[in-house]
Amino acid sequence: MGNYLGCMGSGKKKKTTKKMSVNGGMRRTRGSLEDELMMEQQALAHMALHPHHHEHKGAQLLRFDSSSNSLSSLHRDHLPATVTTTAPPRRSYSGKPSSSSKLEYTRSSSTRPRHSSDLLLDPQQLLNCTREAFLAATLESKHFVLVHGGGLGAWCWYKSIALLEESGFVATAVDLAGSGIEPTEPNQIKSLAQYVKPLVELLENLSGTEKVILVGHNIGGACISFAMESFPHRIAKAIFVTASMVCNGQRAFDVFAKQEKSADDLMPKAQRFIYGNGTSTPPTAVELDKSLVRDLFFNVSPAKDVALATVSMRPIPFAPAMEKITLTAENYGCVRRFFVETTEDHALSPAAQCNMINQNPPEQVFTLKGSDHSPFFSKPQSLHKIFLEIAQLDAKE
Repeated sequence: MGNYLGCMGSGKKKKTTKKMSVNGGMRRTRGSLEDELMMEQQALAHMALHPHHHEHKGAQLLRFDSSSNSLSSLHRDHLPATVTTTAPPRRSYSGKPSSSSKLEYTRSSSTRPRHSSDLLLDPQQLLNCTREAFLAATLESKHFVLVHGGGLGAWCWYKSIALLEESGFVATAVDLAGSGIEPTEPNQIKSLAQYVKPLVELLENLSGTEKVILVGHNIGGACISFAMESFPHRIAKAIFVTASMVCNGQRAFDVFAKQEKSADDLMPKAQRFIYGNGTSTPPTAVELDKSLVRDLFFNVSPAKDVALATVSMRPIPFAPAMEKITLTAENYGCVRRFFVETTEDHALSPAAQCNMINQNPPEQVFTLKGSDHSPFFSKPQSLHKIFLEIAQLDAKE
């Protein structure tokens, strides 16, 4: 089982004897398709490293028209039947107080100041009631399960864990395979099922009828989509934090690769592909240049958090990002989805986020103004407020 960080409460959870087979979240190719897939992966890896060599060929496919909210017929075919194509409602969180507010801002203890739009509040102030009343209230779930993005680990959620626990929730952050302190070598991870195994084991071992609120960041969006398809009865709500909210038959890689390219795009410059089985085979992992990762993932985050990430990040397994995910209306489609978009994101551009939202509309969109790709570092209080608002939404009949 993977490593979990920040579980609240005493006593160990009992493992249930009932096991569920997990087969809904992956599609495997066999026989003659293997060679075709290998060639496709090599081509995509080359395109990611040299985007401008292919721009003249793929510009029409990769460009997102922000003036249009319509869905292409291609992506309509990929949507589960229960997914609506109408634009979801939006909520914006700038975190800025009104002119009459008496709240004071304090600087971060690092050399980089706390972002001025991220309120410094007692977490209990964000609840719609007293802590005692909240603890006595009946919510659909008081357990958040936090899933990190590519290269990161459970450690990246440390601020969110503390805020959630201070607000009376249970918070569990998972190390996916080959991430954080989970010992698997990233180059040895060959499938999405292997990558998400720690998350699957956690969901399998929930007690009784317990449900969780599942949160995914970056490629973690594809991981929680896999879990939604496999364990819909265990998930009360799913929150995609600037994450790969893929459609049926799509890959997490597609979300990041199909962004409009520019000469200043940091992603292809920061990526270094690792060929653990030789250069004649597809890449086995992707490593990010640590001299560029600050501007790519953490351009608004405090310096101490950037330092933590720099010494803690690991290579990203490549195979899970290249795997097409099967999502159905009966399973994935019955879980309530929410998306948190970030306006100063250099890794997943606002246009790319909007494109995802239009292709696969969630129930509601929350906008974190002034946040980089890592709001758990740059705007933890504002992100926490969104978590609380979603948690306190009444269960649908």
